[in-house]
Amino acid sequence: MRRISALVLVLVFCIGGTALAAANAKEPVIKIGVIAPLTGGVAVYGTAAKNGTELYTKMFNAAGGIGGTKIELVVYDDKGDPTEALNAYNKLVNADQVAAIIGPVTSAPTFGVAEASAADNIPGITGTATHPDVTSYGKHFFRACFEDPFQGGTMAKFAFNKLNAKTAAVIYNVSDAYSTGLYNAFAVSAAEAGLKIVGAESYTTDDVDFNAQLTRIAGLAPDVLFMPDYYNRVYLISSQARKAGIKSTFLGADGTDGVLEIEGADYSVFEGLYFANHYFSDDPSKLVRDFRKNYEAEYGTTPNSFASLGYDSALILYDAIARAAADGVEIGANAKSYQAIIDKMTATDLDCVTGHIVFKDNNPIKDVAIIKIQGGKYGFEGKYK
Repeated sequence: MRRISALVLVLVFCIGGTALAAANAKEPVIKIGVIAPLTGGVAVYGTAAKNGTELYTKMFNAAGGIGGTKIELVVYDDKGDPTEALNAYNKLVNADQVAAIIGPVTSAPTFGVAEASAADNIPGITGTATHPDVTSYGKHFFRACFEDPFQGGTMAKFAFNKLNAKTAAVIYNVSDAYSTGLYNAFAVSAAEAGLKIVGAESYTTDDVDFNAQLTRIAGLAPDVLFMPDYYNRVYLISSQARKAGIKSTFLGADGTDGVLEIEGADYSVFEGLYFANHYFSDDPSKLVRDFRKNYEAEYGTTPNSFASLGYDSALILYDAIARAAADGVEIGANAKSYQAIIDKMTATDLDCVTGHIVFKDNNPIKDVAIIKIQGGKYGFEGKYK
């Protein structure tokens, strides 16, 4: 009788253990790495890009994922620092075994990740890193945004053709690849268009006092002043420029997006500022309206361009993964999967929130949206190439 009781207990434990193991068994997922600055000076960009990516991932999984297999995001904060970004990349590849990577967000951290991933042939897409070198390391790395030479050149042509500017001055960050690249592109297109650059002043990343440079620019009285930098520094320069007596029309690049979200900012210093951007949140297209509605419902705020590009990055990548999986490729951290995803991304032909996207040399062909700040609000000026 005791032997029978013991046998029953063993069977109970075995059945119970099997049931518990089954209950705890994790469903298979496809891991995608995300690298973004969630703390530090450009956290507003990284948070928005991550939110956009997470929103599309949530919607994609709810619609069934990849043949029933869900996407799982593995997110690391690079703090806007290239070393942190590279550390995050190594964790994603070696420890987390991701199938592809979204990010980084700003150009400098993206260089190292794009170069390192070339050796591993791991598919990657940055939504927002605009420096041309980002896609120069191999055929595996893509971007959803336009390049700096394109937007910098567009702003020079816009100033000459649409604002009837004859003279321009530039103040730029000589220690930042993003800012310097934009200045160089602006200068080339200005020369081609006939817009005369009467002054070019520089500063470094740690500078907060620009009065000397702006005083020299004030004496030149240019029609437009181009400030190719990120929103926080654009605010500092704009404020000091107005105090220095500069009455020029201000111009910015996509990094200007976010200036109206600076808490306590004096919006009057931005009055009449034009900047290049990737989309406009009040665009009447259904894709934009649906994106904005879903984003606001999820996060309680209007999405900026970084959110829209984070969303589009996920859309582009998951579309490629789905097409590769449909061909019978087992998606995961393996060489065959990596190459199949890269091949499908190369053949992208999609309507996205920021426009219709096809790739040429891993860069999208798309328009620039020109945004004007007026009365403390963003307004849509038009699209230009």
